[in-house]
Amino acid sequence: MNIYFAGSVTGGRNDAALYQKIIAHLKQYGVVLTDFLGDSSVNPKTGTGPIDETVKLLTELLKKTDVMVAEVTTPSLGVGYEIRDVLSSGKPILCLYRPQPDRRLSALIAGSRGIIVKQYQSIYEAQLYIDAFLNELQDSGKI
Repeated sequence: MNIYFAGSVTGGRNDAALYQKIIAHLKQYGVVLTDFLGDSSVNPKTGTGPIDETVKLLTELLKKTDVMVAEVTTPSLGVGYEIRDVLSSGKPILCLYRPQPDRRLSALIAGSRGIIVKQYQSIYEAQLYIDAFLNELQDSGKI
């Protein structure tokens, strides 16, 4: 299974350690195409590299994606773009969101058919949602 993990880069790297834990958990289920997003050395000002190369790489990875898991607590235009791209392909999407007093989840994410949104507080809770999501997809033969 090719899993596309999405999380904020230029919108902020406060959750990089959390991304690492989510990615490590996802690797139990398949190949995480974007495992570099968990790398704490990714610079929020420059992203993952030169823009042209990054766009080409991510576009190719999106084409290979079987399923997406996105951490959407930190708002990110790029993550929104990636979600929309995967959504238009009809592939399953799980968005994980930690409610914050100063942030609201986009209504376009929260209310879109084809996107499963789960609110969580701990990495353990996020892992439970990931397990349920991916196991259901595997059991149903959707991936």
